[in-house]
Amino acid sequence: MGKLIKNHWARLITLTAAAYQIAAALEGFFWPKIFFDFLTKTLDPAVKPIPALQIINLIFGIFIFAWEWPLGLIAGSSIHRSLEARLASFPLASLAAVLLYQGTNPAIYYIVAMAVYFWAYSEGEIICAKPWTLPQRGRPGASKA
Repeated sequence: MGKLIKNHWARLITLTAAAYQIAAALEGFFWPKIFFDFLTKTLDPAVKPIPALQIINLIFGIFIFAWEWPLGLIAGSSIHRSLEARLASFPLASLAAVLLYQGTNPAIYYIVAMAVYFWAYSEGEIICAKPWTLPQRGRPGASKA
């Protein structure tokens, strides 16, 4: 059996979270609700009458989906290959998602993906320039000429 490639697994979790975040943002346009409205009503202006939080979630979801898929102009770039950039930006997307009532599940998925990406980072995994490929290693005993 092969080794678990943690950055590929985290990418699949993140793609799920981003798709769910886009759907939650679109649903939030029709049924605006803050997750913490049972505690306070001070955050309600973030979702109605101007849907600022829904737009923020939609932008985060589309950007992260394009980053993880990856979109053609992002593929192979330094931002696409950076685990550190993912570990820095996913908490922001998770925070935006958890504030929207419909976005609590993607927030949890982002947290799980961050844990898996951190695991991959801790073990020295890299993300290749060509999406969904493995880093190439030289075979032992093979000629290097």
